[in-house]
Amino acid sequence: MKLSAPPAGWTLKSDVVVVGSGVAGLTTALQIRSHNLSVILVTKSTIDEGSTKWAQGGIAAALGPGDSPSDHKNDTLTAGAGLCDLGAVEVLVTEGPEAVRRLIARGAVFDKSETGEIALTREGGHLRDRILHAGGDATGAEVSRALLKAVQDDPGIEVIEHALVLDALLTEDLQIAGVTLHVIGEGSRDGVGQIETGAVVLATGGLGQVFSQTTNPAVSTGDGVALALRAGAKIADVEFIQFHPTVLFLGNRSKGQQPLISEAVRGEGAILVNGKNERFMSAAHPLADLAPRDIVAREIFRQMELEKRDHIWLDARSIIKFSERFPTIYQSCIEHGIDPSKDLIPVAPASHYASGGIRVDLNGRSSIPGLYACGETACTGAHGANRLASNSLLEGLVFGARIAFDIALSLKRDLEINNDQRTPFLIDTQARQEIQEIMTQGVGVLRSKESLEKALQELDRISKKTTTDAGIDSWETTNLFLLAKAIVLSALMREESRGSHRREDFPGAQDRWLIRLEQKLVNGEFVIKESPLTFQSREK
Repeated sequence: MKLSAPPAGWTLKSDVVVVGSGVAGLTTALQIRSHNLSVILVTKSTIDEGSTKWAQGGIAAALGPGDSPSDHKNDTLTAGAGLCDLGAVEVLVTEGPEAVRRLIARGAVFDKSETGEIALTREGGHLRDRILHAGGDATGAEVSRALLKAVQDDPGIEVIEHALVLDALLTEDLQIAGVTLHVIGEGSRDGVGQIETGAVVLATGGLGQVFSQTTNPAVSTGDGVALALRAGAKIADVEFIQFHPTVLFLGNRSKGQQPLISEAVRGEGAILVNGKNERFMSAAHPLADLAPRDIVAREIFRQMELEKRDHIWLDARSIIKFSERFPTIYQSCIEHGIDPSKDLIPVAPASHYASGGIRVDLNGRSSIPGLYACGETACTGAHGANRLASNSLLEGLVFGARIAFDIALSLKRDLEINNDQRTPFLIDTQARQEIQEIMTQGVGVLRSKESLEKALQELDRISKKTTTDAGIDSWETTNLFLLAKAIVLSALMREESRGSHRREDFPGAQDRWLIRLEQKLVNGEFVIKESPLTFQSREK
């Protein structure tokens, strides 16, 4: 299966192609350059767009006094609810501090305490203060700024903006030989072209736009995961969609990207209250308002159901100088008529982060030689069933470096592209909103066999809404359709509740499901396989 698209009208060559300009893509590109390889960096919008710059909370790393990678590991395993690959977690937490130091060396400036040390705060699921932040609540923007400057200063990195990567180019023995892409522009590189290369790194971020309401920007349509699927790569853990508990509630008719109220606000003392102004998290978890995100989201949803409300409230009035500590959030609230220093903030859960993605090993290698994935696009196994807060930026930093080293050791050049015989396929653009509504209604915070089977039936109906009208909108809609179906199939198969996957008809976790669900496309049909965890999920 491949996207219906015009034939390539131009060709470029590069040692490596990196797709995506968030923390994962930028870090990987810079690390590849340290091995003196040429890089073409492809990004869907401008290079400074994407999810990274929206990250408010920060980066988790064991840098504070009394903290250790072992403590960070234990918190990560607890949040991951038994499905973390221990090896991936150990790589993340042990190589994390050095990865952060490299980022600082590249110019990233983090907030300091009164003593001049890096200021560390706490977020949900962390038992120690280990979250670095910048500009109060603008960490992602600062990380993006520093990495972008380093990329722009490197003449060995060619950037192609406003380009949607379409499909993989493969050799006869199914190795990566390049990608096709569509560039929105004028001149010799507009329209569909191809880049020939021996290694492709997919760092396209998340898939939040598969739901009606999300914290993800408009570009987050899961293009990298969908490309990998069509190429025959394995994906895993896609049923585990993390819903951020506290997204500014703007009304049920509000669609697309919603303003995020960072977990760090609760880390600084804010509390969740219901319609009776009662705290409810203290009775739900020992960490109360700083419980792991899946638990907080579920409890908020439960309060909403009990009171028949469409949101609850966050009380941040105890935070001194809120506007200085959280300037971005403060401004967002003020723009919507809410003063956090005086008013309760209406919040509700919205889709936020995909813990699953393209299944990769500890060096970011997918099941297709030459195809790598990094960041939210990848499933390293480090997040398990629920990502620990602020481990996402760290994952991009750590695994980007490992991918670059592996490419430097194994890169193949001048591969012969095979004649692509895959069947073209395209879903009509008009189905996009339907897909989003189906996923929001049936595959949200709480799921059931009934809701999932209904969603699957609706998606099967949509699969017949095909078109030959190739373009950005129909390509994105097709990607969203593939990912929606993959999520529903895995969620339907996993008959338990674990981490960010909650089944009303199977409310408890079961040891039988201490496995990974891997999927791939075979002749256009999804095939799901139960796979053992690559590494022991917990130490005995």
